[in-house]
Amino acid sequence: MKHFLLTYTLAPDYLERRPEFRAEHLEIARAAVERGELLLGGAVGGDPPVEAQLLFAGDSAHAAEAFARGDPYVANGLVEEWRVREWITVVGPNAAQPVAAV
Repeated sequence: MKHFLLTYTLAPDYLERRPEFRAEHLEIARAAVERGELLLGGAVGGDPPVEAQLLFAGDSAHAAEAFARGDPYVANGLVEEWRVREWITVVGPNAAQPVAAV
């Protein structure tokens, strides 16, 4: 198992436009949680937020990429750009590649 961070850069009018698409966005997020793909997600950086981070787990980045491609926030321009990067987690109870204490 590996971890992947999906990062969204949010549009300046994200908060104003979000209500129209939020229920569908949360529905696909909850479905990803139920499948064990999405571990955490939320907005980052002030009011209004400038980014969102979603933490995925799996063997590849496929689930995170598929999530972004199917997200109504992306399809409707609330997200200006997105990217997926592997996050090599080494400390904590859910670390993908735990490093033993020295």
